[in-house]
Amino acid sequence: MEKLLYIWDIEEIIKNTLQEHKLDINYELNNKLPAPMSYNVSTNTIKFNYLQINGYIANINFKIKETDEDCVKLILFHQLGYFLDFKKNKHDLRTLKYGEDEEKEQLLALIERNSWEYGRTFVPEKLLKSYDKVRSIDKMLLKNY
Repeated sequence: MEKLLYIWDIEEIIKNTLQEHKLDINYELNNKLPAPMSYNVSTNTIKFNYLQINGYIANINFKIKETDEDCVKLILFHQLGYFLDFKKNKHDLRTLKYGEDEEKEQLLALIERNSWEYGRTFVPEKLLKSYDKVRSIDKMLLKNY
C-alpha cells in the first residue's frame, strides 16, 4: 500500500499536468468539497479535496493497479474533460437552476458523458485502459460518497 498523498503532492501533479498540456486553469485546495475533484466553469478553477482523493484512490487502485500519481492524473483528466466540454459546447446552465427535473438530468448526463470523452483525449496511451476502467466504476463509487 502506498503512502497517503499530501496536499503539495497533489498540487504538484496538477500543476505539472496543466503545464504539460499548456492549459491556463487555476487550482486550489478545498477540504469541504464532497468529491475528490471538481471543475468550476465560472472561475476556471479545479478544486480538490486531498482526503477525498486519497479515499477515491484506495477504492479504485485495487482494480486498476496504477501509481497514486497516475490515479490523481486519471481523476484530473476527467476534470479537464469538463473544461473542454464547457469550452466547446455552450450549455445553457440556467437549465440546471430553472429547468424541469428531466431536463436537468438530461443536461447533467450529457455533460458527464462529454467530460469523460473529452478527458480521454488527455490520457497517455499507457493509462487508457485504466481511465476506461475508472469511468466504468466511477458511478458506483460516487453513490457511496
